[in-house]
Amino acid sequence: MKIHLVKEKTVRKYALANARSRSSLRLWLAKLQKADWVEPDDILQIFATADLLGNGSNRVVFDIGGNNYRMICKYWFAVTRVHLYVKWLGTHAEYTHLCAENLQYTVEDY
Repeated sequence: MKIHLVKEKTVRKYALANARSRSSLRLWLAKLQKADWVEPDDILQIFATADLLGNGSNRVVFDIGGNNYRMICKYWFAVTRVHLYVKWLGTHAEYTHLCAENLQYTVEDY
């Protein structure tokens, strides 16, 4: 199924504000446009370094730009497409801080 990225504008806005992330986020968006997922494990076929979070969160963490940036998204497999909701986007260091607070399962900054 094709992917509907909810809050794509947020990703583009982040890329504009953070010049070093631009090319990596553009590449991530291009891969996402071509993706065809049927189940969560399919995410890992396109984004091998992604991590599917547990605890029934339906969340995935994408490593972007050689692990310089992280993006947390919530996914929902509907009948005709996959909805991918951007929940958080930041640097690896910011993500580490988020995890220290155990917020990766609940953060909803976007």
